[in-house]
Amino acid sequence: NKAIELTRNNIGATLIVALNYGSQAEIVRACQLLAEEVQRGSLEAKDINHKKIEENLYTKDIPNVDLLIRTSGEQRISNFLLWQIAYAELYFTDVLWPDFRKEDFLKAIQIYSSRERRYGKTGEQIKS
Repeated sequence: NKAIELTRNNIGATLIVALNYGSQAEIVRACQLLAEEVQRGSLEAKDINHKKIEENLYTKDIPNVDLLIRTSGEQRISNFLLWQIAYAELYFTDVLWPDFRKEDFLKAIQIYSSRERRYGKTGEQIKS
C-alpha cells in the first residue's frame, strides 16, 4: 500500500510483479475463451487473430514488455510473458534477485538504452 501511495502520480514506466504466473496457462486460457465465443456463435473461427488473442490475455490492459531482466545467470525465459516479450530486449545478469540492487538496474537500463530497437526487423530494414 505504501508503494502504491508513493507512486500514485508517476507516469512513463510500468513495473509488473507476477507471482504464481505461467504464460502457457495464460495463452491456453485465452484460446479457451475464444473457443467459447466461437461455440456460442458470437465469433467466427476465421476472425481469431493477434488482436483477439491479446484481448483475452491477463495483461490485456498493460503495454507489451520493452525490457526483460533475467537474474540468477539463467539463460532462459522460464514461461514468463511469452506472448508479451515477442519484441522485448532481453538482459541477463548473474546477480541473484535478492541481491539485485539499484546499480544492477541502472546497468541494465544503460545497456538497454544503447540498443537499436528493431521489433523483429533487420538493421537494413530499419535504415530503409
